[in-house]
Amino acid sequence: MSKSPPLHVSLVAVPGTLAMPIAGLYEVLTAFPVVAHFHASVPATPPFAVEIVGTAPMTVAAGSGLPITIQRGVDEVARTDIVIVPTMAVEENWPMGRHPELVAWMQRMNEGGAMLCSACTGLGLLAETGLLDGRPATTHWAFGPAFRRAFPRVELHLEEVLVTAGEHEEFAMAGGAASWQDLALYLIGRFVSPGAAQAIARFELLERHAEGQAPYLPFLPNTDHGDGIVRRQQDWLRQNFAVASPVTEMTRRSGLSARAFERRFKRATGLGPIAYVHQVRIDQAKRKLEQGDRPIDQISWEVGYEDAAAFRRLFKRIARVTPGVYRRKFAVPRNG
Repeated sequence: MSKSPPLHVSLVAVPGTLAMPIAGLYEVLTAFPVVAHFHASVPATPPFAVEIVGTAPMTVAAGSGLPITIQRGVDEVARTDIVIVPTMAVEENWPMGRHPELVAWMQRMNEGGAMLCSACTGLGLLAETGLLDGRPATTHWAFGPAFRRAFPRVELHLEEVLVTAGEHEEFAMAGGAASWQDLALYLIGRFVSPGAAQAIARFELLERHAEGQAPYLPFLPNTDHGDGIVRRQQDWLRQNFAVASPVTEMTRRSGLSARAFERRFKRATGLGPIAYVHQVRIDQAKRKLEQGDRPIDQISWEVGYEDAAAFRRLFKRIARVTPGVYRRKFAVPRNG
């Protein structure tokens, strides 16, 4: 890939592409001449040449109904440096094969040395190329179950906000809806300079999600595994997560040996029983932190942990922020 500016960036748009990510990426990656007036670390000559591409030059409706103008059809783009597939409106299941010409074009661009990127649900179209099989990736947490069903060979890491892959980091994928900002700053830092990325972030008031997506993730356990014994214990735990020794109680209720229950539970849910209990309890703690001002030690006890210090360590390991930081970030404001 040529790193001499300007690098050609192709933003892929289809009917249903969300307007905000595509407009945000376009404007941030072309903001250099303005920002250069205020920050010496930002080059005045634009390092990126950005255009919106699609199946053909036309105006398509975004997911909100706003118009998006496709400037050039991909059949006219023989070479590009960076391809970005921004957020797209998706159904319950990823609609495979809807844009075969775009998938084939991305494969050709990658063969020619282009970097392939996605933001949020744009990962689905990128995954259709097959180039992510066996590689790590991330997307919006709500899209996770549908994505795993459609692309089981891709290693999905929903806790991460930005994932790069490939021997030369030729793939970069951002997570939730606002993570296009993380992707834009990553590209600026990589291809221009870290100082330029910092200056752009300050000027545009962009926020890096340094803690990843973990603080935002609700716990969405797999319950469609077909194992009735495990499903009954999951349902029981949802109401009884704070009891002492919940794994012992679930094992007793299952009628299985401890080893057999652990093996069966992990095969069905993807988590061992103890890890599953921790996820359920921390998810409940998040809700309590959002809704009230009870002391953290009390919340620790309410969700099943007598040792508040151990609770704090576990919370930070799972949510990547402390309970106090989580409360300040997500507490529901009170009227008045």
